[in-house]
Amino acid sequence: CGGLISNSSGMLQSPYYPGSYPNNADCVWEIQVENNFRVTLTFRDIELQSSRCWYDYIEIYDGPSHTSPLLGRICAGSFLTYTSSSNLMSVRFHSDSRYTSRGFQAHYSSIPADHNIALTCLPDYMHAVVSRDYLQSQGYSAERVTLNDTRCEPTLTPHEVVFNIPYNGCGTTREESNDTINYSNMIKVTSSGYIIKRKKDLHIHISCKMLQNRWMQIMYVAEDIADVNENQFGRYAVNITFYDSSSFLRPVRDSPYYIDLNQNLYLQAYLHSSDPNLMISVDTCVASPDPHDFNTLSYDIIKNGCVRDSSYDTYYSPYSHLARFKFNAFEFINRHTSVYLQCELAVCRLGDYSSRCYQGCLRRSKRDASSAQEKVDVVVGPLQLRERDAQSRNTG
Repeated sequence: CGGLISNSSGMLQSPYYPGSYPNNADCVWEIQVENNFRVTLTFRDIELQSSRCWYDYIEIYDGPSHTSPLLGRICAGSFLTYTSSSNLMSVRFHSDSRYTSRGFQAHYSSIPADHNIALTCLPDYMHAVVSRDYLQSQGYSAERVTLNDTRCEPTLTPHEVVFNIPYNGCGTTREESNDTINYSNMIKVTSSGYIIKRKKDLHIHISCKMLQNRWMQIMYVAEDIADVNENQFGRYAVNITFYDSSSFLRPVRDSPYYIDLNQNLYLQAYLHSSDPNLMISVDTCVASPDPHDFNTLSYDIIKNGCVRDSSYDTYYSPYSHLARFKFNAFEFINRHTSVYLQCELAVCRLGDYSSRCYQGCLRRSKRDASSAQEKVDVVVGPLQLRERDAQSRNTG
């Protein structure tokens, strides 16, 4: 019931389809395909409680469900098709506590977007590409393409004009609102002519909008022809590394990492971003012997900011992009060959005391759908209990 889907195509259906779906369901699926592709979704079969969509219904959003335009709210019909304007679409299925029915089945796939202009929001910079054929078809020259800050020059290839624009330079502006951080810049294409000109300059406005842990990419063209809109979504890059002591000077490079029972394990989470006004915090860490299954057999070290293991502790971090913590190896490892950790890290604006990073322990856990929208998942491991014949592997 719900979750993140990253395949390029597949099926989507209500729980237990074609059997009756359960009461009080509230499922949110996020379908995210590759950058510069769009999502198309076709409902092959829909049979809900009522045709008026008051009690049981399906909602389709053009992006994340809590911030994006609603494309449709349906509860009956067949072969209804919806297409996103970006590489992310959300589908919400809701049922009340009364009658149930067969539910729905839908097929999704990815289709190429307009490749004349492409934008990718990477952790440290915006990667913008403009087709030279597109510029030529509109009467512009690739040699006259610049940024607001003309010192940041593009790379010209035989087919493209490529800009790598940092978030903290090249004239990029930063704007904050209640729940987003918006980084904006503008690519300028001046028309030819030294004394007079009869053609407007071309302005390509680009922006990367950060919503919790998600980057929304927006690009549009103004002042010459009909506006062109490009929307893409991405996710933060975060990694977690083991260190050999609480000084956090020497990272552990061994894989697997051989350890002793009750040994102190020191971990550092690092957020890759050029924006100094972001921070991360550890929300949840779960241990499991299976890197693909953290439900069947697992052990909570910290959950929703609430410490579950008495050996867990945090350390001072010199930078907001770092989070440091430790716990002790436990008996769990003695029963299995290896152990993996899955940690959820919240990404927030530095100094935003209403954000998740400053809230600490939350006794009431959020729905899975919202946690997928607000946190970054990282899996690390494996850890293995040290044996006599393996002791030399960690020497030095």
